[in-house]
Amino acid sequence: MGLAFGVALGFAGAFGGFGPFFIVLFLGCLGFLTGRAIEGNLDIRQLFSFNTGRRQR
Repeated sequence: MGLAFGVALGFAGAFGGFGPFFIVLFLGCLGFLTGRAIEGNLDIRQLFSFNTGRRQR
């Protein structure tokens, strides 16, 4: 999967330029996170929690 994604990014960057490269990158990351959330391997609350890793006072 990583190789296929890298090739897609390479083609987008080589033939499309800067804009399509970031569109492919954004949509790939979005698809990855959506797939992980559907499988149950990703806790979305943990992604948006800003106080993780801090000590309690």
